[in-house]
Amino acid sequence: MGDRSELPGHYGAGSFLGRLKAALATAGLGDSRLEPSSLAPLDQFHARGLAATVELAEAIGIQPGESIIDIGSGLGGPSRYLAANYDCRVIGVDLSPWFVEAASFLAERCGLDDRVGYRCGDALALPFEDARFDIAWTQHVAMNIADRDGFYAEAFRVLRPGGRFAIYDVVAREGQDVLFPVPWSRTSGTSFLLTAAEMRSVLARLGFQCHAWTDSSDAALRWFGEQRIHRASSTPPALGLHLVMGPEFPVMVANFERNLGEGRIGLVQAILSRPGRGAG
Repeated sequence: MGDRSELPGHYGAGSFLGRLKAALATAGLGDSRLEPSSLAPLDQFHARGLAATVELAEAIGIQPGESIIDIGSGLGGPSRYLAANYDCRVIGVDLSPWFVEAASFLAERCGLDDRVGYRCGDALALPFEDARFDIAWTQHVAMNIADRDGFYAEAFRVLRPGGRFAIYDVVAREGQDVLFPVPWSRTSGTSFLLTAAEMRSVLARLGFQCHAWTDSSDAALRWFGEQRIHRASSTPPALGLHLVMGPEFPVMVANFERNLGEGRIGLVQAILSRPGRGAG
């Protein structure tokens, strides 16, 4: 990840559990049981939000009882969605102890702590044995990782033969510079985008079999436009990613949209598998 010591600070310096609890109270969610969908503006930290998570889950074809590792789980929105809707067991791993703390709190508040759990760990050295999981899952994480071979190799290692890998990530466009700050990085020092071709090459070299590769850039652009119109016509919600990213977040979002619109970056959704018994 380059200098990965910078990343927990980029995604919120220090515990923000107190701010989270205050925001829940302001939103009228106080001490009541939470529904994962009500948290989507806060915990679906990727372009197209909950819709992208729903589409990726449908594409990977989750079966009841399967085990999933969410690599770079953040505040846990996708992992809680999967646990709540697919009768599966999910373990989220994130480098930030503050995200792990908040994700664990939210899982308990949603009544899902028996199906989803979180651990602080490094995506380049996952704290699990070989062939542990049926599915590896990652959304908007690889952009911060310089050692892409190491990242994808760890996903391959913890997947059982026949296990599947779901990816939703930002890619570079050939010969284009990214405008900063963006949600995943304030400077180029912690941004390590590959082109779609480079990404596919790494995955193939490590042994993954590709089943589906979808360019989601146009869908994301439409979503950004809808979100911009909605923000202009409504008051800011109590729950939102500004709680994590601070006052610079609107600039980051605007740059994300501009980078997409100017063809500097793209978005891809990919479904792959580790070959072996049960692979499609």
